[in-house]
Amino acid sequence: MKSSRRQFIIYSAAGAASLAVGGQASAQATLTEADPQAAALGYKVDAATVDKAKFPKFQVGQDCANCTLYASKSADAGTCSIFGGKMVAAKGWCNAWVKKA
Repeated sequence: MKSSRRQFIIYSAAGAASLAVGGQASAQATLTEADPQAAALGYKVDAATVDKAKFPKFQVGQDCANCTLYASKSADAGTCSIFGGKMVAAKGWCNAWVKKA
C-alpha cells in the first residue's frame, strides 16, 4: 500500500487529537470530603473513617471499588456516576453505596 502525504497529515492530526483528549481525561476533578454533595452523602476518602453511628447502613468491607456506581480508572481511583464523573478514591465510601452484582 502506497502512503501519500495527505494520509500522513490526516493520521498525524488524528494522533495529536487523541493525545490531547487523553491528557484532558486524566485531569479529571477529584472529589473531596468538603464538596457539598459529598458531605451530604457522607463521602469519606477512606471507608475505615466512616462514622458508623451516623451511617448505620455502612458495613466493614464496603468501599467505592465494590460499588455498582464506581468505574475503575486505576488501582487507587475511578469515577462515580453519583458525583458527576468526578474521581473518587477506590477505598472511599458514601451513603449511596450499592453492592456490585
